[in-house]
Parts: sequence; structure tokens; C-alpha cells
Amino acid sequence: MPVEWAGSGPSLLVTIDRGSGTGLRSQLEDQVRAAIRDGRLAAGEPLPSSRELARTLGLSRGLVQDCYAQLQAEGYLTSRPGSATRVAALSFPAPRPGPVPAARGGFAVADFRHGVPDLGLVPREDWAWAVREACRTMPDAAFDYGEAAGPSRLREVLASYAVRVRAATATAGDVIVGTGTQQSLGLVIDALAAAGVTTVAVEDPGSGATVTGLATAAGLTCVPVPVDDDGLDVGALRRTGARAVLVTPAHQWPTGVVLTGPRRRDLIAWAREHRGTIIEDDYDAEFRYDRDPVGSLQGLAPDCVVSLGTVSKSLAPALRLGWIITPPRLREAIAHGKWLADRGSPVVDQYALAVLIESGRYDRHLRRMRAEYATRRGTLITAVARHAPHLAVTGLAAGFHAVLNLSPTTDEQHLIAEAADRGVGLYGMATSRPRLILGFGNTPSRTIEAGLAAIADLLAA
Repeated sequence: MPVEWAGSGPSLLVTIDRGSGTGLRSQLEDQVRAAIRDGRLAAGEPLPSSRELARTLGLSRGLVQDCYAQLQAEGYLTSRPGSATRVAALSFPAPRPGPVPAARGGFAVADFRHGVPDLGLVPREDWAWAVREACRTMPDAAFDYGEAAGPSRLREVLASYAVRVRAATATAGDVIVGTGTQQSLGLVIDALAAAGVTTVAVEDPGSGATVTGLATAAGLTCVPVPVDDDGLDVGALRRTGARAVLVTPAHQWPTGVVLTGPRRRDLIAWAREHRGTIIEDDYDAEFRYDRDPVGSLQGLAPDCVVSLGTVSKSLAPALRLGWIITPPRLREAIAHGKWLADRGSPVVDQYALAVLIESGRYDRHLRRMRAEYATRRGTLITAVARHAPHLAVTGLAAGFHAVLNLSPTTDEQHLIAEAADRGVGLYGMATSRPRLILGFGNTPSRTIEAGLAAIADLLAA
């Protein structure tokens, strides 16, 4: 379908070489003809007016009109009085397409994909309002490049939010705005490498693949540290010789356990003894259900904890907004890394997020989503009890995924393949114990029930 353009038509990329020895009209005809044949100009698309194209190329209008008339005679263009000259509906051999990556999902019954919020409940109207309000109220100077760390207004709002909601210890000067957890983590790892750190530890199971890639790119070694029912095994961490560790203490990814108080104290002691750095990924701490809120590690040890936050789970991944709360010793290096990476995240969106939080609409959205996810969580518990009562569900204290602990004799990959044949998307933890990660963030309640019912016999095997 051709794009409809305002005015007389779009600009057209044509180059005229007056020293080539080829006539100007021939050059113009050849290039427009080629643009139509290779699909750069689609059927029905308007061309610039002869007057506008002549002005742009420094040609006479009569030459352009003659070119259009010739191409119309050849069937490439159509024209009628009072309307723009348009590309005719012709059929040319299509270029051979390159490989297209397979679409993720596509499961007819249910997809228990994890890590994604409900994309149908993104607060579009609130976000549109916040963008309009930001554009209306931003000072002229804010439309310049600005600080790579982010505008002070958003950093002040984020610091206040972290103090209020996550019991953090932060000011605007401690906050650096990024495009999400992936970039934030990369900036922190690069800063640690520049400070002489050679090894970073990661929870096992956990986000090992992501961290390994970033660590390798920075010249660091990545080592796994086991997680048990109390969270990260700090004793095992001490034996690795690492001086940095990534943890998800409020809701461990993917097991869902919470790092206990004694383990938190032991972890902070490790960091201070070894001048180590704890990287805290606070990815879904806003969504807690049957436990009291868990404060951030950063609030307990702001001198040695880097805290990563994001709106990818609370709003939508597409917004590409996150932040880093960093101790003073890493602040300058991380801010410089952000400047080198992209000179700063989109400023209008950053102001919009500040407006959304200040207005209270962000908190209201979180309350709505917390209630919705709590309902789905209850549906999941009930559905498992009905269709697989012999299996335990864990990791339900927060977030929008749970862990289904399978029978020790279950072939995890075979189960996933059989479920896919029935239109149900399942995702394994790929550890020594067969377990499934059941995401319910983007999976409605009715779909949760239908999905588990469709594989009830597989879970019973």
C-alpha cells in the first residue's frame, strides 16, 4: 500500500551529473524508471510535481514534464487533471527476499512466555497525555542534547521514587538514565572493567547468557554461583575470587526466591571486605502479592551496590527506558560510558516519564496491573491444582512468572516439544532439575486455564 503524502508528493532521490555526457532528460527518465522497477516507488505513489522536481534538481520544468510524459506513454506513470502524477500498477519480478527470522510465539492455545507484561494493557492514553504534556511544558533548552545522564528533572523524580517505594538511598546525582537493563548492565560492566575488575559472578540459574556476553565483550570472565532457597550462596561467591556479582534479590530470576536477611548482610560484608560491587537488578519488584514489600539492597549499602531499574515490566519494553543508581566511585565512569554510547536517551520520553510519575498516573497504573496479575496468579494456582495437583508451584511472591517443579523423571525438552504440538508454549529452566517457567504477564486468565488443561495428561506422565 503506497504512503499518502501531504502536498504534491514526496521528495525523490535523483542525482543529475552534468558532466557525464548523458542527456539530462535521459538521466532523469532512467532513474525514475529504475526506482519504479525495483520497488522504491510503489504502485499508486504520487511523484513530486514537475515544478517542485525541476526546482529541486535545477532543471527546466518543461524537461521534467517531457520526462513524465514519456514514462506515462511507456505505462510507468498515470495522470489525470487535478491530481498528482502517480506510479502505475505494473508487475515486475520481485527481488529474492532474504531470510526472515521466525516469529516468536504463534501458539494457538496459550503461550506461557515469561518476562513480558500485558502488552494489551499498556497505558497508551496516559503515555500519550504525558508526551503531550512534556512537549507543552519543556523549556526550549531541553530540546538540545542535554546531559548524557538524563535531564535533572527525571533523575530527581526517579531518585524520589526509589527512596519512597524501594527504600533506596539516592539523590538525582546518583541516577543515570539508560535505554533499559541491557544497556545499563553493559555500562556498569564496562566501568568495572576500567576499574580493574576481571571477574564478575552471576546467579545460577540466572541471567548467565546475557551477562557472559557483556562481560566477554569487556574482557571479563563470568562465573556462576549457585542459588538455593535462601538466594545466592555467598560462601560459594567468596570462593570464586570475583569482585562483582549480579543479583536479583527481591525476586530471583528465574527461581523466584527472595534473598534472606542473613544472606543480604553476608553479601554486603563480602562486598566491603573485597571492595566488591553488587549489581542489583530490581526488574519486577513493584509486583508483590502475599509478602511484605522487600526493600532494595542499595538502601542498605549505597557505597557498594549499583541498582538497575526499568519500566520494561511496569509499562512496556518498547519505551526503552531504565536507570542506574550508582555509588560515587563508579558514577563518572558510567556517565562517560553513556555519553560515548549515545549521548543520552531520547529527552522527550524522559520528560514524559517524569510527568507520568509526578502526576500519579504511573502509580495508578501499577495498582491496576498489580490487581490484574494477582488475579492471573490465582488462576494459575487453581489451574495447576486442578490439572497437575502433584506438582508444586513456587516463586509466586512477586513478579508475573512462576516455577512449575516437574517430576524428577520428566524429560523437560520432550514435554516442551509435545506441548508445542498442542499449541501451548512452554519454557524450561534447563537445569539439573526439570522445571518450567510459567509466565502470566502477557497470558490472560482464560488462556492460562486452557493452556494447562490442554497439557494436563503430559504433566501427569
